[in-house]
Amino acid sequence: MSTPAPAGRPSARTTLLVLTTGLAAGFLAGLFGVGGGLIIVPALMTVLDMDQRRAAATSLAAIVVTAAVGTISYAQRGEVSLAAFAIVSVGSLAGAPLGTRLLRRLPHRVLPWVFVGFTLIVIVSQQLRSPVREAALILDPLRAVGLVAVGLVAGILAGLVGVGGGGVIVPGLQLAVGVGDLLARGTSLLIMIPTAAAGTWSNLRHGTVDLRVGLLVGAAAVVAAPLGTRAAAALSPAAGNVLFNVFLVCVVLNMLLKERARLRRQAREAPGEDSADEQAGA
Repeated sequence: MSTPAPAGRPSARTTLLVLTTGLAAGFLAGLFGVGGGLIIVPALMTVLDMDQRRAAATSLAAIVVTAAVGTISYAQRGEVSLAAFAIVSVGSLAGAPLGTRLLRRLPHRVLPWVFVGFTLIVIVSQQLRSPVREAALILDPLRAVGLVAVGLVAGILAGLVGVGGGGVIVPGLQLAVGVGDLLARGTSLLIMIPTAAAGTWSNLRHGTVDLRVGLLVGAAAVVAAPLGTRAAAALSPAAGNVLFNVFLVCVVLNMLLKERARLRRQAREAPGEDSADEQAGA
């Protein structure tokens, strides 16, 4: 008969599942220029029975490592723009407070649909323009405004619905300023690093992050992120665009499933409370 793992220490199976989560998140980071939170958060909730707040905080800590490794992989190929990073960051810093302000005022049931609507617009917009591979950033006043706008939208969505990483910045850089797909992904990962680091520092101060698990996920991502970068370079821009749109659809479905589960749980715990809150929010 096997001896159970000591309290506070994950079993070998749990550790393996956490490492697998990190591998998947790292590969996604390299492939799409995203942080991998779509995989990390639900995996931690399932494998380690974390509540969503702690899972999201721990995921953010892992994303610091994931995004850093992905950025290095893209930078080695010359696919990171420091100028775009600086300008987009200005917009995102301005947009995040606006998003959090809207979060307090909009009814909760509206929030998932804001992101769903925006994502559908992104998917449709990407079909109107053929993705390219070799397209450097050319800065002029109009494109600079476009970069600020990309950051502003990313910041608003980050504050409003808790997203705003690669799912916003990658297509935004391609559509607004016409950069190549790999340059958009590498720059997106760089933009995530200070945001995730600042959020993790705040979470550490409030004790909401499991740093050990976050670093474990990040360590596994170190292995997989370069593989994702190679896969992105091996794919044609058109194929990469199709896969990225599939990824965005998965993000939308994941958000809608979470909202459905929330409504069911709320109906069981306090029938009628949601409608009252929504009327007050309106």
